[in-house]
Amino acid sequence: MDRRVAVITGGNRGIGFEICRRLAITGLQVVLTSRDAEKGEAAAGKLAGEGLGVVAQVLDTTVADRAKELAAWVDRRYGRLDVLVNNAGVQIDPKGARALTLDIEVLRRSMETNAYGALIVSQALVPLMKKNRYGRIVNMSSILGQLRDMDAQTPAYRISKTALNAITRVMAAELKGTGIKVNTMTPGWVRTDMGGPRAPRSVEEGADTAVWLATLPEDGPSGGFFMDRKAIAW
Repeated sequence: MDRRVAVITGGNRGIGFEICRRLAITGLQVVLTSRDAEKGEAAAGKLAGEGLGVVAQVLDTTVADRAKELAAWVDRRYGRLDVLVNNAGVQIDPKGARALTLDIEVLRRSMETNAYGALIVSQALVPLMKKNRYGRIVNMSSILGQLRDMDAQTPAYRISKTALNAITRVMAAELKGTGIKVNTMTPGWVRTDMGGPRAPRSVEEGADTAVWLATLPEDGPSGGFFMDRKAIAW
């Protein structure tokens, strides 16, 4: 297959759905993944109905065997992978949560999806990128994971996104010289199910930097943290 192929996790709604749309519009073949098969098929069907190259696949990012199965499917069907957007994430801190009284199960579940899941999927899919010595990995982080302005609210979410930022840096260093770039970004406060209706930013604004990072040229950055296409402090 000559067309570049992208896998987006958590692509059935919100920012992930918009990333799928935008990448498909640019001409990529998009694999939209979600935990729920019915929701994933509905989302992919909507985009396919617009004439876009989008197909759905079920994926629980926290299960290594499922990620390996996805990698095998992508290899059989397309023989390549060029872009991975680790967008799937949760924010499950109870209202008023504090680190010193936090139920550790909340932190564990947050880490499994927001940090471990991104690493698990990357471990499974990077070998496909290495075949063609080309790849763009985008990790969906948050300004709440920024150490410079770390605060006391939503501790599980903050800790998990900070861990994702560290994973980004480590992977970027390991993949230096392979043609594969790894970056992380924050979409800002976006009007989604997670962000709520009062958020000031649209899903289009939230998705823009991810699409930019997913299509970086050869001389583009790797190992950075970005918002609105600009590097920000860790």
